[in-house]
Amino acid sequence: MAIVAALVAPTANPLRLAGGQRYRSNWRVASASSSAAASRVDLKALGSAIDKNDSEEAKQALDQLKELGWAKRWSSQPYMSRRTVSAATVLRMHRALQICRIHSTSLRELTTLGIKNAENLAIPSVRNDAAFLVTVVGTTSFLAVIAGQLPGDWGFFVPYLIGSISLVVLGVGSISPGLLQVAIGSFSSVFPDYQERIAKHEAAHFLISYLTGLPILGYSLDIGKEHVNLVDKQIEKLIYSGKLDQKELDRLAVITMAGLAAEGLEYDKVVGQSADLFSLQRFLNRTKPPLTKDQQQNLTRWAVLIAASLLKNNKAAHDALVSAMSQKATVLGCIEAIENAS
Repeated sequence: MAIVAALVAPTANPLRLAGGQRYRSNWRVASASSSAAASRVDLKALGSAIDKNDSEEAKQALDQLKELGWAKRWSSQPYMSRRTVSAATVLRMHRALQICRIHSTSLRELTTLGIKNAENLAIPSVRNDAAFLVTVVGTTSFLAVIAGQLPGDWGFFVPYLIGSISLVVLGVGSISPGLLQVAIGSFSSVFPDYQERIAKHEAAHFLISYLTGLPILGYSLDIGKEHVNLVDKQIEKLIYSGKLDQKELDRLAVITMAGLAAEGLEYDKVVGQSADLFSLQRFLNRTKPPLTKDQQQNLTRWAVLIAASLLKNNKAAHDALVSAMSQKATVLGCIEAIENAS
């Protein structure tokens, strides 16, 4: 599960640079009232920007829509930074939608906000891997026993050939586990909650990115390809130059940890955190000045805290987005779901 395509969930290139011409607004409003204007505003310019994968044009289109009273949730939480916070502060954030600067975020604060098993959030889940391996070993062992009943030399060689499948899978998993991810992802669909997890996870990345002013221009919920595409020219330059400042790091950290936070609020165990943690570490490695290990740990916890708070405060929008993405809505359709949620 991913963004920066997961900025996180699980793609190799989470941030992609989008090019295109500068945006020039072309809006038609049929009524002077803000509510009527919002209901009749022309979304073609936004749709065109999304189709062209042009983040700057999409931002300007959304800014125009916000001025017209339609895109009220767009960039509604543009600034976030870290400061010491208590449980009472967490509750105030929950009520007032305010972001504070945090120096020390505790597991207790995450639990207070509703994160289940906060102490295990960063531990990669082996549920899907274990289920896949147990199935492979169990199936091949059973078939090998059956094949042993074949007559003559077939009963000798075939069981060994079938048994070697388990050895090959274990060997590949030890040397290059990434090669098994597609198979494991496909197998994971047998779990009743897996597709729902993917939708909630990726929708969280999408929503938090939208709330913080970074447009998502594409997404996928296909097993093995779960991701959202966050495209931003300025941030991409900062990342690749190794000059990511604290302000942008904080924002990216919250977006990146949003999927993990969404799962933590809903399920006892988080499954899709590995790619997100990898993406966050990539950002941390390109931050100036560099953070200590303790600071990195605190940033991760703080990002989960803020993401979870935003998700709880925008639950209707998140639920609407999960539904839209599950139905394979277009990116424009997903944005409409966010803005039309009560």
